[in-house]
Amino acid sequence: MKDVGSSAKMRFQVEGMDCSSCATKIENAVRRMPGVTDVSVSVAGGTVTVGHDGLDRDDIGNRISSLGYRVASAESDGFAGEGGKTAQETRSSDDATAWWRTRKGMLAIGSGIALAAAFALGKAVPATEHWAFLVAMLVSLVPIARRAIAAAGAGTPFSIEMLMSIAAVGAVIIGATEEAATVVFLFLIGELLEGVAAGRARASIQGLTALVPKTARLEEDGRVRDVPADSLQIGATIQVRPGDRVPADGVVLSGESTVDEAPVTGESTPARKVAAATVFAGTVNGEGLLRVRVIAAAADNTIARVVRLVEEAQESKAPTERFIDRFSRYYTPGVVVVAALVALAPPLLFGDDWVGWIYKGLAVLLIGCPCALVISTPAAIAASLSTGARRGLLLKGGAVLEQIGRITVACFDKTGTLTAGKPQVTDIVGFAHSEKDVLRMAAALESGSSHPLAAAILFKAAAEKTRIPPASNASAIGGKGVRATVEGTEVFLGSSKAAAELAAVTDAQQARIAVLNDEGKTVSLLVIGEKIAGAIAMRDEPRPDAERGLKLLSEAGIRTVMLTGDNRRTARAIGRQLGIDVEAELLPEDKQRIVGRLQQQGSVVAKVGDGINDAPALAAADVGIAMGGGTDVALETADAAVLHGRVSDIAAMVDLSKRTMSNIRQNISIALGLKAVFLVTTVVGITGLWPAILADTGATVLVTLNALRLLKPSGG
Repeated sequence: MKDVGSSAKMRFQVEGMDCSSCATKIENAVRRMPGVTDVSVSVAGGTVTVGHDGLDRDDIGNRISSLGYRVASAESDGFAGEGGKTAQETRSSDDATAWWRTRKGMLAIGSGIALAAAFALGKAVPATEHWAFLVAMLVSLVPIARRAIAAAGAGTPFSIEMLMSIAAVGAVIIGATEEAATVVFLFLIGELLEGVAAGRARASIQGLTALVPKTARLEEDGRVRDVPADSLQIGATIQVRPGDRVPADGVVLSGESTVDEAPVTGESTPARKVAAATVFAGTVNGEGLLRVRVIAAAADNTIARVVRLVEEAQESKAPTERFIDRFSRYYTPGVVVVAALVALAPPLLFGDDWVGWIYKGLAVLLIGCPCALVISTPAAIAASLSTGARRGLLLKGGAVLEQIGRITVACFDKTGTLTAGKPQVTDIVGFAHSEKDVLRMAAALESGSSHPLAAAILFKAAAEKTRIPPASNASAIGGKGVRATVEGTEVFLGSSKAAAELAAVTDAQQARIAVLNDEGKTVSLLVIGEKIAGAIAMRDEPRPDAERGLKLLSEAGIRTVMLTGDNRRTARAIGRQLGIDVEAELLPEDKQRIVGRLQQQGSVVAKVGDGINDAPALAAADVGIAMGGGTDVALETADAAVLHGRVSDIAAMVDLSKRTMSNIRQNISIALGLKAVFLVTTVVGITGLWPAILADTGATVLVTLNALRLLKPSGG
């Protein structure tokens, strides 16, 4: 048995592959080639990924082309293919092509002109009517029949093209030539509408790539020049002028501005960017000039990674989709048998009219096309994956999307997930000096330090616009604090125990410190001279939307639990503030064990985390969700990712999953319901070939349009 994991991979961009029956034909054809180890087809992405043992790219491309599709580009193991273009670039240009310039568009227009000409000629010279419509039908049917024969030879005998060809030829044999020509034209219109709808779904995620500007202003050797954005190297310095889009992911070197991140993160409030802040490609700079150091190449920036992850996710089939694929394998041959029985049984058994029943059998053949049913699930899932990605919600496939809607318990890490991951000054308490003096003197001591607690004090001083006096003779005392001379007086900032060795701490002061400690805060005391001047309390505070996000999950009937390695006192203080159950002082294996225990109790568990110590629990959970800014290990282990660090986005994922599954149920009802109605009306003689093809095409278009509703953000 070949090892799929060790085979080479190629990804082909295929034009004209707009429904799941197309995907099935291509998958069957390519899978039968010697040397092919795996085939993944994404209708939404318009891609075919082939695992193989040394096959030639042209051989695979020719096999796909033989089925009537155009191979626009190919990549080997992620590298750009023909003409140096990546599949993303080719796809963007393909999707921008006007519908009347596509193969399907030109064929539908040609068929319409031929049908109109036949109608006009038939009215002008009635004797030519039969032949005129026969020629019009052949103009349309020959390309369809060629695809049907190629698909049959490649392992898909019961394709929609084959059903269409049989129905059209049968209609000609019984003398319904005009209807045959019209039905083939309507079929081509249906295919064209499918293509337009699929293009819209595809463009939703591909539109993200258009956000990145084509050029960038590169600083080099003291000069600034315009260069292609995709040529920027990691470490390069670029300038982003007010109003310009940021051309690459980077870190601000100098400058200050607000940046509109809505196109990438969905966050409507512009974010303030100062030195050391991270900016994303595709976001819009506000009022100030920013100098930015590039931290990711064009192929690896945030937008490119999102698009790539979504495309890979679209190739992963959901359980519902796999079930419908299996069902359709038996459904289509079953319909052919039913159509044959409708056409043959009444004339043979009861002596009824052959022409009338054959006509009805041909109509049943068209009604039985599985296109609408087969597209019902992947269309909805593709739209949801695209919608999620535009909000910064990445889900690695339809199976994950289905499962998230079923979760009953959500387990959260604390640091970096429920909290911001860095300490903030929460309280400034003045004892012998004012609060303003306490902050001013503490900031003087910590100037130049990169310690997280020092950074929190300096950030608070900057926010309060505090004038920081210079400090001299500064020295750090290991495990105790920092000492310096400020404004001619010796000043010390450190732990309560160390401060008590330098100055007396009163009972009232001790009580105030104890209250802060009980709230899970780290307290540093400031000593000026021989007096306790004041206290500064710090804590890793909850994210701004953490409380709201957890409340949304509770309202959805999902229990929330905090799993943290932090000490119990701090964890419980945060837990009380957020209203979440707490399990503290846990090792990574403890988190994994608790997830397993909850699963044994019958819960469907989601684990949300951002660090390496979360990886075991993320892998063990039914759904592992990595939080934005998390480590690569967490992102790789997880099934889904919240790119922008909003706790409320977990609830948004659950809502998206539930809306998607509801949409899929609606689609299946539309597909099967319309077919059932027209099957009955055809057999009893109310409807014929025209309504039959309209039932199939109409159901496919309705299902696709219903799925496209998921591209709109939820009202909530």
